[in-house]
Formats: sequence, C-alpha cells, structure tokens
Amino acid sequence: VLLALALLSFGACAGTRVPATSTMGPEAAKARALADSLRYPYTQADIDFMSGMIHHHAQAIVISRWAPSRGADAEMIRLTERIINAQNDEIKLMQTWLRDRNQVPPEVSPTGLIAMDHEMMGHVMHMPGMLDAEQMAQLDAARGLDFDRLFLQYMIQHHRGAVGMVQTLFASHGAGQDETIFKFASDVEVDQSTEIRRMMTMLLARGGIPPQ
Repeated sequence: VLLALALLSFGACAGTRVPATSTMGPEAAKARALADSLRYPYTQADIDFMSGMIHHHAQAIVISRWAPSRGADAEMIRLTERIINAQNDEIKLMQTWLRDRNQVPPEVSPTGLIAMDHEMMGHVMHMPGMLDAEQMAQLDAARGLDFDRLFLQYMIQHHRGAVGMVQTLFASHGAGQDETIFKFASDVEVDQSTEIRRMMTMLLARGGIPPQ
C-alpha cells in the first residue's frame, strides 16, 4: 500500500512540472504569432498582389514628393504628406510579409524609386491606375494650380487602380485568406475609396474635371 501511494504521489508531481525549455517573453510571443500566420493559406495571387502593390505605392510616393517643389498649395501638401507616410508604412508591411514567405520583395528608396529592368518596367506600367511615361512627364512639368489639378486627376486614377487590384485579388480562387493580407487589402479598398471622394471634392473646388 505504501509503495502504491508513493508511486501515485510521484506521478502527480511529475504531471505538474513545467518543462525547463518552455519559451516565454515578448520575442517568443512574436515567434509564435509568426508561426501561426505562416500556417494560413496563401497563393501566388497573394504574392503577386503584395509585390505589385509595392510598385503601385512607390509611384504614388514619387509624385507626392513633387508637390512642394511644384508650387502645390497647403491643402495639397497635407494630402501628399498623408499619402507618403501611409504608403511608406504599408510598403514595409508588404516587404515583411513577402520575406516571411521566402520571397524577395522590391526594394524602395525613400523617394519611392525602385530599380527595375526594362521588362519589369513594362509589366509595372500596365498595372491598373499606374501613370504612364507621358502622364508622369506632364505632371512633372506642371506648376501651381495646374499641378494641383493634374495631381488630383492622376491620383484619383491611381487610387481607383489600387481598389481594382484588391477586387481582383479577392476574386482569385483561394487568395486573400491569410489574415494579414485580408486585413491589409480590405484597408486599402476602404481607405483609398474614401480618399478618392475627398480628392474629387478638392478637384472640383479647383475648377478641375474628375476623370471618367
């Protein structure tokens, strides 16, 4: 009887013992969160969306940085600063998402420039909403009120393209299921649709004509 009681007591103690290798702390929590995220399904369409949206955001940053030197008014400067700050942060998120999945993300300079070969440049310029070389040259040459109007017209076009990219993502079989990409893409659709409406009002106030 005494032997049986001793064995039962030993088993109870062993069952409550915390393993010495238990990982704790904020870094361990981040590692567990990342491992959980990587278990969510993702597709080639997700990878293409994140890579393409980095290029898309980069062009928006390039033209937004032109505003101060092209005589944009104070309200326009505030708009372009919001675009630069928001899209720089989103580029970092997309780059991290791609690296975590062993993809090589496009590298973007602080001014929004990306090193691309001729073939990649052609592919990027055909993404929805992207400004072509002629539009970029027109905007670059514009000054003052002309710049403000043209910038708003082109950025409305640009934002509409981004919203279209989100809709294409969600229409792709199996895409948009990963938690991070679902939240990010949903935020892009809502935020840029809201900003389109704001820019339409700004354009009308400056005597401009909204793009069809």
